[in-house]
Amino acid sequence: MSDHNNAALQARRETAVPRGVSTMLPVFAARAAGSEVWDVEGKRYIDFAAGIAVLNTGHNHPKVKAAVAAQLENFSHTCFQVMPYAGYIELAEKINAIAPIDGETQTIFLSTGAEAVENAVKIARAATGRSAVIATTGGFHGRTMMTMALTGKVAPYKVGFGPFPSEVYHIPYPDPFHGITVEQSLKAIAALFKGDVDPNRVAAIIVEPVQGEGGFVVAPTEWLQALRKLCDAHGILLIADEIQTGFARTGKMFAIEHSGVTPDLMTVAKSLAGGFPLSAVVGRKALMDKANPGGLGGTYAGAPLACAAGLAVMEVMAEEDLPSRANALGERLTARLKAMAAKNAFACIGDVRGVGAMIAMELVKDRTTREPAPELTKALVMKAADRGLIILSCGTYGNVIRFLAPLTTTDAILDEGLDILESCLAELTTAA
Repeated sequence: MSDHNNAALQARRETAVPRGVSTMLPVFAARAAGSEVWDVEGKRYIDFAAGIAVLNTGHNHPKVKAAVAAQLENFSHTCFQVMPYAGYIELAEKINAIAPIDGETQTIFLSTGAEAVENAVKIARAATGRSAVIATTGGFHGRTMMTMALTGKVAPYKVGFGPFPSEVYHIPYPDPFHGITVEQSLKAIAALFKGDVDPNRVAAIIVEPVQGEGGFVVAPTEWLQALRKLCDAHGILLIADEIQTGFARTGKMFAIEHSGVTPDLMTVAKSLAGGFPLSAVVGRKALMDKANPGGLGGTYAGAPLACAAGLAVMEVMAEEDLPSRANALGERLTARLKAMAAKNAFACIGDVRGVGAMIAMELVKDRTTREPAPELTKALVMKAADRGLIILSCGTYGNVIRFLAPLTTTDAILDEGLDILESCLAELTTAA
């Protein structure tokens, strides 16, 4: 069977790989550069997914490629816990220097976002001597047992995998479009403390400053401030999950910076290493040091090639001023989407929201009732892909299109992608 045929590879994939690993598109990548990907049959795609927010610096950024190639000439692995190396230390120092956390900070590197969240919970429990954790509805934190428990969405993440770790509680995440207010969320915490868990048993509250899988819902500043105040009152740690929001995506290096709220711990991954598996927990030194030697780590955690890539990413972020570029891209994207929403033909666009270049549009059947339109959303994703544009859906109801174009995307490619998006949506709404 030829490897240069999507259908043949798809047939092999269905035989060799379990269906639990869902694949959005039955096309296979062959090469990529910047904001473009070519499949094995030579078809070009504009990439507005960036490997789910991993490629803020774009596919195969020259600086990242060069840094990894140079490291590979030296060594690929020793295990940091056996024989450490400078790259790990240098990258930790750079992240500590920019982390929006009060006082002296420390960083531990891991491999995946879920691993970072697991370790953040471990550190919070070790530091506080408490066990309970509060998360939010609509939140996504990973697919391991602990992170599934924290994730606030049942299908497809939790179905058939329970029971989950105990002492995990959920509160509503404020969502103005769906009528969930800051006041309702805070009242839910008060009720939780009265009816379910003593606040003195709670180690941490974990929150995404902008929900990723939940639909790019932006946390209100007043809510984050209230959570910070609540945590301080009860000795609870505030964990900011910046796995999807981090590294300039929202126009600042970290999304929590928009609120001025300082977390105690922060989880990062995705765009940290420009496509290489690397995650981290960053936190106040007094907390990070509570775990005993051997309590944290992993064989591949902070791998040399990934750390080299991470150092290059930090350089690119500064040299190309990607936070500013995120804001410029976001403004251009938002203006175009809002112009589309203003047209009678696109009454299906119920909301356009986000911050920086982390932008989404929510598709509805009716703007008055705001009834979700997941079928239209799925059809748009597939039609756009057929036309050469990769976009992702998200949201509790599967009716949100999220835009995660690399921050290195040119205006011309952004506009080209949006032209495809608009024409596809026009065809689908006309057909309906």
